[in-house]
Amino acid sequence: MAITLTQLNSFMAVVRAGSVTAAAEELVVTQPSVSAALASLSREVGVDLVERDGRNVRLSPAGEAFAPYAAHVLGLLEQGRSAAREAADTAARKLRITAVTTAGEFLAPALIQAFAATHPGIEVELDVGNRERVFRAVRQHEADVAIAGRPPSGGELVAIPFLENEVVLITAPEDPLAARARVAVAMLADRAWLLREEGSGTRAMSDEFLQGNGLAPRVLTLGSNGAIKQAAAVGLGVALQSKVAVQLELDAGVLATITLAEEIPARAWYVLRSAVGPVREPVADFLAFVASQGLEDLAVSPVLD
Repeated sequence: MAITLTQLNSFMAVVRAGSVTAAAEELVVTQPSVSAALASLSREVGVDLVERDGRNVRLSPAGEAFAPYAAHVLGLLEQGRSAAREAADTAARKLRITAVTTAGEFLAPALIQAFAATHPGIEVELDVGNRERVFRAVRQHEADVAIAGRPPSGGELVAIPFLENEVVLITAPEDPLAARARVAVAMLADRAWLLREEGSGTRAMSDEFLQGNGLAPRVLTLGSNGAIKQAAAVGLGVALQSKVAVQLELDAGVLATITLAEEIPARAWYVLRSAVGPVREPVADFLAFVASQGLEDLAVSPVLD
């Protein structure tokens, strides 16, 4: 089999862009060259990886099956290139972190600050997105590690829990239920629940909690933690939120919490890496750092003080 990088790059550009035309624009090449690369790659694999869809093409079932392997190959080669250049001292050691929104806003900056203080020779990049985007980036080796809540199933990622992720139900400070010792969740069935967008880990947690307790309340979908906090503060509804994301507002009296009679499932923050391929030294250093003793105080205090 003589598969080339040009073939793989053309194929993955079609996967990302959805068409030969858009893939050619992304790669700054001609459409015929992308089509030729796809055809030659299909011949090497032995099956058609794309099929006609009107004037365009789409992945065939075989192409859908092949795409994750192509992504792994290209991602691992890029990581290998970085490892080789780092070993030869021709490039700075680099760590690419991706984080879900809550972790990216309230946890990752402090982690990076503390890590950089003990590992000054490593350049750190941070990208923030929703759960689906974050896990995809690590699977495809576009990021070295992820910081997120509950890890996905499937065994493609190695997930290491390193910090408790306490979840609370927030509301406006004047809410009379905030003064009660215990509140049955059924009492909140007529309240609006403030939820993140689909694809968010916080949204998935909230949906699971509501369904598990037999609730189908009115829902107001908001696109950020900040919007949810503002909406809760003015009495538009209640929301499940990671305590690390609302601690400042709770301390300032801008928000309050409702203590539920029903238990909110325990959660943790995880650092995740791909289960495929060797672990570069900067990644190993970061994994050891987040597993170190005393990290809990180190990680959160810069954000909350």
